[in-house]
Amino acid sequence: MKRIVFAFVLTSMLWSCKTINSTSTKEVVQATINLSEVKNDQVLVTVNAPRVTTNEIVYRIPKTVPGTYSEDNYGRYIEDLKAYDKKGNLLEVKKLDENSWTITKAPALSKITYLVNDTFDTEKGTGFGKDDIFSPAGSNIIAGENFVINTHCFIGYFDNFMSTPYHVTVSHPENLLGSTSMTDQDSSTTTDLFVTSRYAELVENPIMYSKPNNTTFNVDGMDIQISVYSPTGKYTAESITPEMKTMMTAQKNFLGKIDATKKYTVLLYLSSMKEDDARGFGALEHPTATTVVLPEIMEKDELVKSMMDVVSHEFFHIVTPLTIHSKEIQYFDYNAPKMSEHLWMYEGVTEYFANLFQINQDLIPEQDFYDRIAEKIEEANALNDTMPFTEMSANVLKQPYKDQYLNVYQKGALIGMCIDIIIREKSNSERGILDLMQKLSNEYGVSKPFNDNELFNKITELTYPEVGDFLKTYVAGPTPIPYDLFLAKVGLTKSTKQVPTAVFIKGKTPYITVNPNNNEISVLPNIELNEFFNNLGLKGGDIILEINNIAYSYENIYDMINESSKWKENDAITVKIKRSGKEELLNGTVKLPYQDKTHIEVTDDSKKQLKEAWLKG
Repeated sequence: MKRIVFAFVLTSMLWSCKTINSTSTKEVVQATINLSEVKNDQVLVTVNAPRVTTNEIVYRIPKTVPGTYSEDNYGRYIEDLKAYDKKGNLLEVKKLDENSWTITKAPALSKITYLVNDTFDTEKGTGFGKDDIFSPAGSNIIAGENFVINTHCFIGYFDNFMSTPYHVTVSHPENLLGSTSMTDQDSSTTTDLFVTSRYAELVENPIMYSKPNNTTFNVDGMDIQISVYSPTGKYTAESITPEMKTMMTAQKNFLGKIDATKKYTVLLYLSSMKEDDARGFGALEHPTATTVVLPEIMEKDELVKSMMDVVSHEFFHIVTPLTIHSKEIQYFDYNAPKMSEHLWMYEGVTEYFANLFQINQDLIPEQDFYDRIAEKIEEANALNDTMPFTEMSANVLKQPYKDQYLNVYQKGALIGMCIDIIIREKSNSERGILDLMQKLSNEYGVSKPFNDNELFNKITELTYPEVGDFLKTYVAGPTPIPYDLFLAKVGLTKSTKQVPTAVFIKGKTPYITVNPNNNEISVLPNIELNEFFNNLGLKGGDIILEINNIAYSYENIYDMINESSKWKENDAITVKIKRSGKEELLNGTVKLPYQDKTHIEVTDDSKKQLKEAWLKG
C-alpha cells in the first residue's frame, strides 16, 4: 500500500475548513453482484451457500485485508442481511459483531442476501480519518457510471469454507466494461463470470466498471492493462499509457530474473473531490493488480509523476510480500489478523526499490535520488526513531505503534538502502539487496512462507554477518541508524541547507481555504502567515480573486498551487483580492518562505566505484 498525504494534503483539507486455516471442500460458493439495479445508492448481493452440516454457520465480511495494516470493519457497510432455505423461508440470523452474522438451522441454508453501501461517499476531510476506509481499499457506487469493486467490500466468507472455490457473477449495464486481471467466463454483454480457487484469491482481484477507457500493452511477456475513470473526461488511459509503459518496462528490466505475473491491471479512479467522493489518495497492491485513487484536478505532469511513484511501489510488491512473506500473510485471518514483524521488508524494501529503479534505469537524475533519500531521513527523524521496527510492525494495528506506520515508507526504505550498501561493500560491488531478494524468492515463494522469527538468520546465511548485525541492532533494536556512516561508504555527505518551501502550505497545515458555498479561495484567519503573505500585505479573511491576471477558485486551485511552485524570489506579482467586500489590487514581489532541509551530495570521489555499483549495478 502507498498512501499519498504530502502531495495533496492542501486540496484534501480545503473543504474541511468548513487467518484462520480453512477446511477444504469440493463445494462452490456462488455469489451474484447486481450492478444493474441500484437503489438508494446500494447494491444487492446474493450468496448461495455451500452444503453445511453444522447446526450453525457464521458469515463474515473482513475486518481488515492484506496491505492495509488497519482495522476497517467493512461489515459496517452491509445492511439487511437475510438468510433463506430452499423454499424461500427466512432463517434466523443473529449479528455477532460489526462484521459477523450467525445463521441457525444451517443445514437448511440455501442463500443469503444483503445490501452493500459504498465507502467513497462516507470519507471526510483528507480521507485518512479514524473511521475512513483508505479509498483504494474501498468501494464506489455511481449507478450507470462507475463501480469500484474491491471484492472484500461486497463478498464475505463462511467459516471453514475459505478454501472453497468462488464463482462470482456480476450483472451490469451493457455500456459499462469491467476491468480486472480475472478472466470473464461469460460471453454475454451484461453478465460477467469470474472463478477463483478460494476466497483469498477473490479478495486479491479488484474490478472497476465504467465506460470503456483502457489500453493494453505487453512488456517482456507480461500483458498490462491500464483502465481509467475520469468523471469529466479530462484524462484517458491512452494519455498516460506512454509514461506507464516506459516505467513498467524499466521495472521489469530492473527486476531481471525475478518472475512475475503474466497479466497485470492498473485501475485508476480520478476523484472529483466533491464531498461525496474519494479523498484518500494513493494505491493498494494485489498480486496481479493495483488500485489507484488520485484527484482529477491534477495537471498531467503531476498525475504522471504520482502514478510513477505509487504504481511503481505497488508493482514491486510482486517481490514482497506477494512472493516472499511470512505465515501471518500466507494464512491471513481477515477478522482476527496477526501481523508480521517484517514491514521493513514488505513496505520498506518495496519503497526503496520504487526509488532505486528510477535512478538505475535513468528515469531521474542522480541528485533527484539523493534528494529523495534526504527527505526520507528527515521524515524518519520526525517519527519515533527508537521504537524497534519489528515491534512496531507486529503491533501496527494498535497504539502507540499505529501512529508510527508511515515510517515504513521512510525508515523502512532507508533500512533497505543501508542493507544494499552493506552487501555491495562486502561483495566488492558484485551484489546488492536485489540479489538477496532473488535468493529469498528461490528459498521461499508464493506458496512457501517463512517463520517470522527465522528470517533474520536466513538473510544472514544468504549474505554476510554484518547484515545480520545491522538487522539485530537497527531493525529489531532501539538504536537509531547512523545514516552518515552508510552514506560515507558510497562517498556521500549529509548536511543542512536553507531551501525555499511551498507558499500556500506549511507541512500539513494550509494557509488558505475554500468556501464550499461559492468556491472562493480565502486566506485562513487567526494564523501566523509566512513571508509571502506578509510581504504582499495579505491578511486573514482576504479572498484571493486573481494572481497575475489569472482568476482562481476551487475549480482551478491546483493550477494556482502548481504555478506557485515555479515562482522565484523577487519575481513581480499582482494579487487581486476582496477585503471587507471591496476589491483591492496588491502589487509587489515574491518573498518565498525558507526552512532548513537535509541535503545529500557527493564529496568523496574515491568511493565512485561502489557508488556506481549501488546506483547502476
